[in-house]
Amino acid sequence: MEQVIREEIRRFVLESHDNRFPDSDQPYFDAPLVGFAAAHDPLFSEFKNIIGDFHMTPAEIMQNACGCEPEQAKTVICWILPISEATRKSNHTAQRIPSREWALTRAYGERFNTQLRIFLVDMLKFAGARAVAPLLSGMWRPVKDPKVGMASTWSERHAAYVAGLGTFSLNDGFITEKGMAHRCGSIITDAAIPPSVRTCASPWSNCLYYRNGTCGLCIRRCPVDAISRDGHDKDKCMEYAYGELRDTAGKLYGVMETGCGLCQTRVPCESRIPKGKAGKQD
Repeated sequence: MEQVIREEIRRFVLESHDNRFPDSDQPYFDAPLVGFAAAHDPLFSEFKNIIGDFHMTPAEIMQNACGCEPEQAKTVICWILPISEATRKSNHTAQRIPSREWALTRAYGERFNTQLRIFLVDMLKFAGARAVAPLLSGMWRPVKDPKVGMASTWSERHAAYVAGLGTFSLNDGFITEKGMAHRCGSIITDAAIPPSVRTCASPWSNCLYYRNGTCGLCIRRCPVDAISRDGHDKDKCMEYAYGELRDTAGKLYGVMETGCGLCQTRVPCESRIPKGKAGKQD
């Protein structure tokens, strides 16, 4: 089943007409990365301490959504949708608001990501398994936590970390072998699939700043100084992305959610895991 799921996700992403800009045949996303996590991996329970006790485990979501016993949750299927090179490059010169391509990818590309979630849930159900997409389960909600700031009851990035797809970064992004300019997704199922191996030395080892103290270029890219060497100010970032940008980029491009993406583009980790010192894309 593992190989079938990988092939079906790849086929859906590469062949779907919904993975295309409305006025061209250019895709929002390139070929996906796919990983698998054991639903009872201890990390999912640890997230209740790291993120907050509001963060749900795969077993809790399956139990609430499907009526499963906790032990029946077996696998979390995770994927990364790398944003196309043309869209990434279009955002290189952005200084205050994102490019049109980036904004449409955030708005319509995430709509496509939702279609992928629905497709996979239906595919697994047709095969006789139970499955649920956490973001479509009715249990996902944002949480304002005094310890960690803005969070949610399920983190796609943290699930992707458990599935061995990458590590975190100074700007709270998620750096994969295809970089950090991407969208994430996941579903939980009672189908048993062998988990992917985590090979990273630490939860931050793909980030140059955490690896050896170099880089920090995402700090300069942020238009509202929401990133510093102390980390990422989620409140300042969200106020900009879901406040000011709705009135500027949103009205300009005709979409509600535009994202920003400046700190994810024109940086060494944009499309790969960087090696060496900042600025050396080797």
